[in-house]
Amino acid sequence: MNATPSENAEPSAPEADTNLAAVSEVEAGIRDFVRNDIAYLRRPAAGPSTPNADTKLEPSTEATVNNVNSLIQRVAGTSLAEIESLVTELESLRDLLHAEGQRVQREISGYAQLSQAAMKSTRMIADNVAQWKRKAENLRNE
Repeated sequence: MNATPSENAEPSAPEADTNLAAVSEVEAGIRDFVRNDIAYLRRPAAGPSTPNADTKLEPSTEATVNNVNSLIQRVAGTSLAEIESLVTELESLRDLLHAEGQRVQREISGYAQLSQAAMKSTRMIADNVAQWKRKAENLRNE
């Protein structure tokens, strides 16, 4: 999702380069983190000085973790911003559809009232014509 729905063209070259560079940085950071983690796990246990879960990470490992977290937040930040803009756009579309639905209901109600009025008028005209016919027949029969 590099482009917002309002954009019709592909993302610009600098934007694509920035995204590609950010992805490459994340991948490199993850690779470094995994290498450091594997190297740490391969070290022989050194008796009581073996670090456990309660000890702090080594500065280089902590820096790598912070770097990876920072990279992930930067990459995720762009996606989150796009998701938030899509949610905002969908909410505005929902409001528009709701308003249009209400307008259509008003139009249908107006047409129904107009149809009922036309039917009443037609009945009145038909009744009047029937009365005129009866009176005309009565006049001829006299």
